[in-house]
Amino acid sequence: MKFGIFDHVDDSGLPLAEHLEARLQLAETYDGLGFHAYHVAEHHGTPLGHSPSPSVFLAALAQRTRNLRFGPLVYLLPLYHPLRLIEEVATLDALSNGRLELGYGRGISPIEMGFYGIDMDHQQALAEETFAILVKGLTSERLSHSGAFFRFDDVPMTQTCVQKPHPPLWYGTNSPASASRCARQRLNMVTLLAGERMRAMIEDYRREYAESGGDPEAMPLVGVGRHIVLADTDEEALAIARPAFARWRASFVHLWEARGADNPFVKSFPADWDALTESGAACAGSPARVRDFIVAEAETAGYTYFVAQLAFGDMPLEAARHSAQLFAREVMPAFA
Repeated sequence: MKFGIFDHVDDSGLPLAEHLEARLQLAETYDGLGFHAYHVAEHHGTPLGHSPSPSVFLAALAQRTRNLRFGPLVYLLPLYHPLRLIEEVATLDALSNGRLELGYGRGISPIEMGFYGIDMDHQQALAEETFAILVKGLTSERLSHSGAFFRFDDVPMTQTCVQKPHPPLWYGTNSPASASRCARQRLNMVTLLAGERMRAMIEDYRREYAESGGDPEAMPLVGVGRHIVLADTDEEALAIARPAFARWRASFVHLWEARGADNPFVKSFPADWDALTESGAACAGSPARVRDFIVAEAETAGYTYFVAQLAFGDMPLEAARHSAQLFAREVMPAFA
């Protein structure tokens, strides 16, 4: 089992400069505590994400950390010109001496895509072509391509990755139908699903990986993301988690409510911390309570990567740091 961090970099109420500095300080803490990787979301025009250009934020993070791996979860491919994305990816991998984890996706918000004038009828095809160019560019000295959206003729690929053939690939999904494809393509996968849907999804990944000839010793990480809060007592953890989640959820639904749009996943998302806990997607408590929660879920589902969202909403910096320290000191060693 490996442990990572997921961060929306969502609104905390602090001025933007202070908000980003607090997140970078937390990244330094994660780095020193031995977390495997730090994954950051990409969102636009919403308080849910104050890292709309992940490469910019992660370039700063690369210089503030030494061992922590990091990357977007995910780059929204339809919003990128593939040549620029190739250059950004290679530069980040070089700045960090090979610590980049490359998450990609097509994006699920038609509102955010609409801000950039993306035609949703072309979204999937555009993402697929951009991804194909990205991989080809990262693994070639020169790039030529002719497709529905892009045409390139013998472009020199002067930015090269430290990791070969390219950084590890990640896909975040809540669609059970994606699990088999992720397994066939040997992608690291993270889902926010819980309970039986999560268990079935991971089972599908493992089955497809084995049936497609995957080496058991080389299987990519298959993980889940959970809101997690630790404190010295259960009562202290709940006192931190409940108001922080309320602010996070307000950011989560803000754009959809402001635009009068409908999204089944957003619409059905738990309304408060207690409901989120009941759904199996969160845990707040003492280290012993959180450890027992992860042990029980991991034994049922068989995942190999646990991604904790330890900072969200208006949670104070020191509370998030203490939560991370307790997690690393008293939860992670149980899975060594």
